[in-house]
Amino acid sequence: MTSRPTATPAERLFVALQHILPQHLLSQTMYRIARSRWRPFKDLLIRTLVRAYHINLDEAAEPNPGAYPSFSAFFTRALKPGVRPLDPEPRAILCPVDGRISQIGSITDGRLIQAKGHDYSVRALLGLGPDAGHPFDGGSFATIYLAPGDYHRIHMALSGTLTGMTHVPGRLFSVNDATARLVPGLFARNERLVCDFATQSGAHALVMVGAIFVGGMETVWAGEVTPPYASRAPRRWSYTSGEPIRLDRGAEMGRFNLGSTVILLFPPGAVSWDAQLAPGHKVRLGQRLGLTS
Repeated sequence: MTSRPTATPAERLFVALQHILPQHLLSQTMYRIARSRWRPFKDLLIRTLVRAYHINLDEAAEPNPGAYPSFSAFFTRALKPGVRPLDPEPRAILCPVDGRISQIGSITDGRLIQAKGHDYSVRALLGLGPDAGHPFDGGSFATIYLAPGDYHRIHMALSGTLTGMTHVPGRLFSVNDATARLVPGLFARNERLVCDFATQSGAHALVMVGAIFVGGMETVWAGEVTPPYASRAPRRWSYTSGEPIRLDRGAEMGRFNLGSTVILLFPPGAVSWDAQLAPGHKVRLGQRLGLTS
């Protein structure tokens, strides 16, 4: 991967500004703004988002935007039952979110494609030390970008039992296309939450990647994990003892409190991706991304 990514002057300026902006302070400010319950303000924010991204309120469990107590509550709104049917094939790997394929393919020499001209290591993504092992070399990955107008709850691609969770502190760059093309190792530099599962197809990791203005990441078993953003070292939780936490395929596992990216990791030979999926392909929760072996 030696070709250099191309970008417009505006994109280069956008990325350059991110290097000097107080990313965490801005995200903490957005966290407070998104949870404001002052009706005129939160209603204005919600109406602006609906108009800007043409959000289909008919899909929401609560279709009245004024009924949400805050912008954050609207942003993480539930969907009506049945509007995202799950692929019925038992071997199907389900898309865990509404979004767009950023990259999809194989993990080669322990590295994932970020964008044209950029790759990064699985080890760095998972927040592992130089001597720590992982099961994903030679495996498969899919990176899915969530735009601000997308549904922002995250669901299980496969049924699995939680074995561990790691919060890896980091920067909070935007995760849009321009930043992915221009910031080396973006997804391994940003703050992220790594969720490890044991499935019938072997180990599976779902990585939630933070971004600028993302007001928090949370899971159904631990609640809100971020903020705060003060930690400088990875925090790890083990779930291999005690009552197992098992989540069925398609079940909600977490949510972003503003838009970001999800990365799926599988070990060698575990999955085969659908051939038509490619960067830029729009995907929806519950659709088939591929099949388990």
